Amino acid sequence: MRIGRRAVVALALMPAAAQAQKRLEIPSKWYAVQADDSAFSVEMPDVPDHRLINDATARGTPFVLHSYSLDHGGNSYVAQTALYPIDVDTRQPRLVLEAALNARAQRLSGGRWSTTNWREIEGAAAVESTGALGNGQQLRQLALLKEQRFVSLAFLGASVTVPEADRFFRSLKIK
Repeated sequence: MRIGRRAVVALALMPAAAQAQKRLEIPSKWYAVQADDSAFSVEMPDVPDHRLINDATARGTPFVLHSYSLDHGGNSYVAQTALYPIDVDTRQPRLVLEAALNARAQRLSGGRWSTTNWREIEGAAAVESTGALGNGQQLRQLALLKEQRFVSLAFLGASVTVPEADRFFRSLKIK
């Protein structure tokens, strides 16, 4: 049996044609979010809601927490910042961050974080932690304190090790 030249060329081009028809993977657009007073920036996969939350220190001094939140693709993204009033003693940032960790751990299964990693980011004391919620969701959080500026990122989803979570946390830029 003899195969014509056209048939050989068609067979040779078949894998290339199949690859050419494969859907291109285009990354979704991420948006730079500039926080209060340009204290930090972070990227999110869509435009978040911005809310101002009135809070107060242990001594009753009021301050405002800026919260940027977004639900996208089955995951939740939250970035928050506050400029603590002078009556918050930030000379020992680890104590302030431990208090934030302990307060948020109450929502986790067993009331504790699964992992906690202390480090420094752009001159700020920071702690990154992960934990499971009772509904099977996972929470990943990064909290940092630079002088009087508190910054927190949180990612909630079925897994906290997905590329979207990594991109969110890696995009943080502190002023």
